[in-house]
Amino acid sequence: MIDHSQLLDAAFHSERVASRRLAGRAGITEHQALHETLVRAAGAGGLARLLAERGAARAAEAARHAARAERRQVACAQRAARHEAPPSAWRAWFDGSARPNPGRCGIGALLLGPAGERIELSRDVGHGNSSEAEYRALIALLEAALAAGAHDLAIHGDSRVVLDDVNAAAGAPALASYRLRAQALLARIDGVRLRWVPRHKNGAADALSQQAGTAATAEDGI
Repeated sequence: MIDHSQLLDAAFHSERVASRRLAGRAGITEHQALHETLVRAAGAGGLARLLAERGAARAAEAARHAARAERRQVACAQRAARHEAPPSAWRAWFDGSARPNPGRCGIGALLLGPAGERIELSRDVGHGNSSEAEYRALIALLEAALAAGAHDLAIHGDSRVVLDDVNAAAGAPALASYRLRAQALLARIDGVRLRWVPRHKNGAADALSQQAGTAATAEDGI
């Protein structure tokens, strides 16, 4: 005799509801009612075939769920890997802001070395837009890294515009002079890597750029 749990696993929700109603009307057990309901659903193919087909369908659906879960885990791991640089002798962060945009620009950068070196940059760099401010922050950081003898350097920034542009063979024409300067400096530092991070992971550089921008706008009386 087919186990009741097998019938429950195979039955659709509507069939389970129908079988409970049948049990109440006919005065039979729920197992008998469900068995009869599924026999009717099976038709000429027979109950055994229906149970086998639905079992295979459940297994296929479970496999699809498992595959989707695995793809989500892989995607999450890949996103995390993009945000985290591998261990590095030197680490750095940069940020730039314009108030308004375009407006007065402030830049900030933080450079940390393996022997406890800590170099902070916070400067007013005149007028421009936010992308120019970000580029100026990167260039100032690279100049400081070169002067400090940094190598095996992981640089983090939250500007996709600048990070994509500096890695492009031919980027935005308006940023060409900044791109060429940054690329020339990058070529002089061994083992340098540029990494995008979300803004909330770039807090130190952001604070330094905001500090410079606030001081500059105060001088302007804004």
